[in-house]
Amino acid sequence: MPHPYSNQRRYRLAHEPTRPAWRCQACGTSWPCSAAKLRLLGRFRADRAGLVTHLTGLREQAAAQLADLGQPIPPATLDDRFVDWARRRE
Repeated sequence: MPHPYSNQRRYRLAHEPTRPAWRCQACGTSWPCSAAKLRLLGRFRADRAGLVTHLTGLREQAAAQLADLGQPIPPATLDDRFVDWARRRE
């Protein structure tokens, strides 16, 4: 039987990455999760280039940390996950 407060705890956690695995601490999916993407878009609303720069730095950190865990991820996959979603669509 699940703990009666397990769902409440999940909602209180921020959608931030757990390092070095780069999973969302709130929902457990690969970070950035949908909620984190929305938060980042709001935070960088007026600075899309700044958002892409920020995410590029996080992608580099994730690549190094995941490789150290023995879980290297191809660069194109990390680009899709961390950066491509944030680029402005024409």
